[in-house]
Amino acid sequence: MSRGRKAMAAFALVALVATGCAKGSATQESSAAGKTTVKYFTFSAAPDHVTDLDKIVKAFETANPTITVRVETAPYADYFTKLQTAVAGGAAPDTFELNYENFVSYATSGALMDMSAETAKDDLSAYAAKSVEAFKRDGKQFALPASYSAVVLFYNKDLFDKAGVDYPTADWTWDDELAAARKLTAEGVYGDFQPVQFFEFYKTLAQAGGSFFSGDGKQATFDRPEGVAAAKFLLAKPGTVMPTVADIGGTPDFDTNLFKKGKLAMWHNGIWQFAGLKDVPFDWDVVVEPASTKASAVFQNAVAVSATTKNSAAAYKWLRFLTSSEVTAQTRVATSWELPPLADPKAYAGYFEQTPPANRKAILQAVDTATPTPVIARQQEMQDIVTKALERAVSGKSKVEDALREAAKEVTALIK
Repeated sequence: MSRGRKAMAAFALVALVATGCAKGSATQESSAAGKTTVKYFTFSAAPDHVTDLDKIVKAFETANPTITVRVETAPYADYFTKLQTAVAGGAAPDTFELNYENFVSYATSGALMDMSAETAKDDLSAYAAKSVEAFKRDGKQFALPASYSAVVLFYNKDLFDKAGVDYPTADWTWDDELAAARKLTAEGVYGDFQPVQFFEFYKTLAQAGGSFFSGDGKQATFDRPEGVAAAKFLLAKPGTVMPTVADIGGTPDFDTNLFKKGKLAMWHNGIWQFAGLKDVPFDWDVVVEPASTKASAVFQNAVAVSATTKNSAAAYKWLRFLTSSEVTAQTRVATSWELPPLADPKAYAGYFEQTPPANRKAILQAVDTATPTPVIARQQEMQDIVTKALERAVSGKSKVEDALREAAKEVTALIK
């Protein structure tokens, strides 16, 4: 799944949350036996890890027989639209998953319960300290870290062998990637796939040595020469070594299916794809993304409690188990379901020895070269502005320089 998919505009969140809070939560449920039901909404479990999540739920319910967890899932492309609708309608789930980019918007809007009272009497040393800090706002803990993942370059070794092209290495540059992609593109086969959107642009901008914002964070600076170079690298691919935006046509998981069918040689995507590729009929591996200056996208997910829940104690207990229990860590590692944000290296035992892919050390290289995602309160608006600017440029409706200049002005206005 791609991280740059459509969610509700963040600017609408504040007003809609206010409406939802006035109505109260509709998720409190109790059985005749006196059990508390906690509703949990997630995107990362679907579609490859629903049974894995079920294993964690059963372990929790065994340890906490008075609490029942009711899981609902949605694909990432639809998740935040559905979550926002639930929040706006006063029917927010008791607990739900957030990526870091959307966490900021939800935390500042009042949609999340402040967990500080619970965490103050709890020992959070099991988590990596930086992961805990990432989900605080104004000194308050609004979510617990749940997982992290990195974006790498996947490649089909069989297609490389057939074309007589050397496999990618950690020393590859953009030029190396494009040269190989051209050689690998043939009838029915695309050499490369890298979405033309915000999440790829901010990363390639960093690889080009540029910065998304000015040092004081008050101005968008991605329209400078480094940003133009980054955009031109992305725009060199559609219609030459990868499908066009029109070819894709908004088809969900277009790139995933293309790679699984053996019709795609190189693919920029995240380690959350590992489990879904375990049975493909060809050899594949991963490498840190090509660039002269390494800069990788590393994503963090968290779980939060709704500000309107009536089951706060049970909700927090469930999320604590979900994010830090031994059962969860072992399940994540065994199934390649991203990585648990835990401090103890034993939690990762065996993960980097699993295959495929053979080169899992590329994940560590990506983490070591992580570049922060640009984040503002009006996050989704910003992402849409940048993506639409790139789409105008790739379609020929605007010059790259003009599209980025206008987008930078719009983003700067959002900050102010």
